[in-house]
Amino acid sequence: MAEAHQAVAFQFTVTPDGVDFRLSREALKHVYLSGINSWKKRLIRIKNGILRGVYPGSPTSWLVVIMATVGSSFCNVDISLGLVSCIQRCLPQGCGPYQTPQTRALLSMAIFSTGVWVTGIFFFRQTLKLLLCYHGWMFEMHGKTSNLTRIWAMCIRLLSSRHPMLYSFQTSLPKLPVPRVSATIQRYLESVRPLLDDEEYYRMELLAKEFQDKTAPRLQKYLVLKSWWASNYVSDWWEEYIYLRGRSPLMVNSNYYVMVMALGIVPMCSYQMERMFNTTRIPGKDTDVLQHLSDSRHVAVYHKGRFFKLWLYEGARLLKPQDLEMQFQRILDDPSPPQPGEEKLAALTAGGRVEWAQARQAFFSSGKNKAALEAIERAAFFVALDEESYSYDPEDEASLSLYGKALLHGNCYNRWFDKSFTLISFKNGQLGLNAEHAWADAPIIGHLWEFVLGTDSFHLGYTETGHCLGKPNPALAPPTRLQWDIPKQCQAVIESSYQVAKALADDVELYCFQFLPFGKGLIKKCRTSPDAFVQIALQLAHFRDRGKFCLTYEASMTRMFREGRTETVRSCTSESTAFVQAMMEGSHTKADLRDLFQKAAKKHQNMYRLAMTGAGIDRHLFCLYLVSKYLGVSSPFLAEVLSEPWRLSTSQIPQSQIRMFDPEQHPNHLGAGGGFGPVADDGYGVSYMIAGENTIFFHISSKFSSSETNAQRFGNHIRKALLDIADLFQVPKAYS
Repeated sequence: MAEAHQAVAFQFTVTPDGVDFRLSREALKHVYLSGINSWKKRLIRIKNGILRGVYPGSPTSWLVVIMATVGSSFCNVDISLGLVSCIQRCLPQGCGPYQTPQTRALLSMAIFSTGVWVTGIFFFRQTLKLLLCYHGWMFEMHGKTSNLTRIWAMCIRLLSSRHPMLYSFQTSLPKLPVPRVSATIQRYLESVRPLLDDEEYYRMELLAKEFQDKTAPRLQKYLVLKSWWASNYVSDWWEEYIYLRGRSPLMVNSNYYVMVMALGIVPMCSYQMERMFNTTRIPGKDTDVLQHLSDSRHVAVYHKGRFFKLWLYEGARLLKPQDLEMQFQRILDDPSPPQPGEEKLAALTAGGRVEWAQARQAFFSSGKNKAALEAIERAAFFVALDEESYSYDPEDEASLSLYGKALLHGNCYNRWFDKSFTLISFKNGQLGLNAEHAWADAPIIGHLWEFVLGTDSFHLGYTETGHCLGKPNPALAPPTRLQWDIPKQCQAVIESSYQVAKALADDVELYCFQFLPFGKGLIKKCRTSPDAFVQIALQLAHFRDRGKFCLTYEASMTRMFREGRTETVRSCTSESTAFVQAMMEGSHTKADLRDLFQKAAKKHQNMYRLAMTGAGIDRHLFCLYLVSKYLGVSSPFLAEVLSEPWRLSTSQIPQSQIRMFDPEQHPNHLGAGGGFGPVADDGYGVSYMIAGENTIFFHISSKFSSSETNAQRFGNHIRKALLDIADLFQVPKAYS
C-alpha cells in the first residue's frame, strides 16, 4: 500500500491535545510542481491566445509601429497628421511625475501606434476573409490555372506569410453561405431524377414548387438571420439533432473505427480539434451533451475487466515513453480480478442512450461509483488493452475484416464508446481507434492518428528488444484501480445493455479488402479524379448487386468555412446512371462508354466542389426542416426529403494529411483507413482509402439480417467494376 500513502498530501489524527498533522514532503512537492505546471499552461494559453488573436500581426510588429511613430517625431515629421496632438489634448491633466509633456507625448504616440496596428490587423483579416471567399480555383481544370487565380494565390501567400499557429486563421475564415432556395430545389430535383419514374418525379416537382413558393421564403429568412448572427448556420444544429439527440446505441450506428498506419495555401477550420482530448459524451434522457474539460492529467485504462486510472504527469513533467511502458506493464501484470459488475460495465455506453442515462442517474450519482465514473469521463481519452491479437495479413484476406470488426465494436464492453476516442492496443502490439462522432469528423481523428504513428515510427524509436528507449523511473506510483459498488439491479441493466449491443454487433457483416491491381497512379492516366472514378465504380457495382439504383451519400468537408463540418454529395446522378446502363447493355463501343464515363466523372467532380464551397443540398434542406419544426409549419416536401433512406453511404478516408514521411519510400506504412456501420438496415456502408499510387483499401458493411445485402458479394462487384472501367481506357497491362 506504499502508493496509497504517496498519493496523500497529508494525514492527520485527532488526539487529546488537538489535531496532529503529519506532512509528506514528497507529496507536497508534487502538489507544488502540479501548481507550477498548471500556471505554465495558463501562461502558454494566454500567450498563444494573444499570438493567434493578433495574427497576421505580432507583438514585434506592434513595437515596430511604435518605434516608427516615435522616431518620426524626433525627425519633426508628423506621420499621424495631427492625431497624436489630438490624443495628447484629450488625455486627463495631472500633476504627478509621469504627467510631464514628454511623457504625455510618448503616451499619445503609443496610443496612436496601437490604433494603427489594430486597424492594420483588422484590414488584413478582412482582406484575407474576402480572398478566401473566392473558390474559382476549385473549378478550374488541372494544369490550367487562370491569371485571376494566380494573383489570388499570391495575395493569400503575402497575407499569410508569417508562420501561423493552429487557430490563427479562425477569425479570417468566411462564414458558410446560405444557398438560394431555388438553387437548392433545382439541384435536389436533379439528384432524384434518376431514381424516380415520370409519375413520381412529376409529383415531387409539384411538392417542391409548392414548398418553394409558399413555405420556403419564410423559413429562409430565419436561416439568413442565423447566418448573420452565428459562426455557422448548420454545425450546432447538425451536432445536436443528428448526433446528440439520437437515442439508439452509438456502437455501429454512430461511432467509427480507424486502423490508419500513418503514412496549400487555403486554410481549413481547426475548430473540431479543440475537443479532441478531455471530451466525453454524457447520456441524457432526451439528449446527450458533450463535456469538454480544458485539461486532464490522466487516461482511463481497461484490461481484463478492470478499470485503472493512469497519471500522465509526475509533478509538472509529462511522463516519458519508457515510464508509460512501465505503467502499462504494471496494469498487465496486475493479478486482481474484476469487481462484481465491473467487467461488462462499459456495455452501458454500447446500449440504448435512455437506459444508460437512467442507470447513470440511479447508480452513479454518488459515492465511489460517481468518483470512479468521473475518473473515466474526465480522462484525456480511453485506452483498451485487449487480450486478443488482430492484424492485417496480406496472405489472409479475412484478417483485415476481423481486425475491423474488433475495432468497430470489440466484445461490446471493452470500449468506452462515449469517450472522444478509445485507443485500442491488441496483444500483438497492433493499434487502432474507435471514435465517437459527435465532436468531430473522420479527417480530424485521421490527422491525429497520422501524427501519432508517424512520431512513433520515425522519431521515438525502440530498442532491439522492442522496448522504449531510456530507463523508466521505478519510484513512480503505479496506476490506481478504480473502485465500484455495483448492486444487482445495476448489474441487470448492464447485462440488458450488453445483450442489445451484442445483437447489434452480431448483425454487422464487415468485409474489408485491399485492392492491389492499381491505385491513383493509373486512375490519373484516365484523366479523372480518383474519387470520381471510385464513386462511379460503386454505382456500377451497386446496380450489379441489387439490380437498381439508390440514393447515395458521399461525405465531403466544408472546413474552408468557419466551424464547417460536412456536406453530402449525392453521387447517384443522371450521368452516372447513363454510364452504368450503357455498361450493362453491352452493346456500346469503348469510345462511347469512355465518353459517358467522362461526363459522369465531370458531373461528380462539379458536385463535390459545389458541396465543399457551401452550395450543397442536404444541409440547407436539413436546416429549413428544423426551422419549420420550430415554427410549427408543416411541409410535405421537407418531410419526404428528410425521410428518404441512404441505402448506399460512402466516405473517402484522407491519406497523408500531414506528410511526416514519403509513402513511396516507406510503403509498409501506408494506411488501411477505417470504416463504419451501414446507415440503412437494407443498405451498405462503404469507406475507402486511396492509399498511394498502387492500392486502394475498402471497408464494406451491411447487416446479416437483411436478405438483400451481402458485404462480401458487394465487395466482389466493386473489384470487377474497377477493373471493367480501367479496361475501357485500354490499360489492362498496367495492372495485370
